[in-house]
Amino acid sequence: MAQIKITQVKSRIKCPAVQKRTLDALGLKKMNQSVVKENTPDVMGMVNKVRHLVEVTNA
Repeated sequence: MAQIKITQVKSRIKCPAVQKRTLDALGLKKMNQSVVKENTPDVMGMVNKVRHLVEVTNA
């Protein structure tokens, strides 16, 4: 399965609690942190919820 690299590029300050929990579930705790995840529908759904806070590239 393909992998994607997810990087948090904007602050989570003033975001709703749901979006903060989504970032936590993706493994992103602070700015400019990156994680590599499998490109599954579940992960892409989470990325879609916080797409204004993260940047997605192919790993």
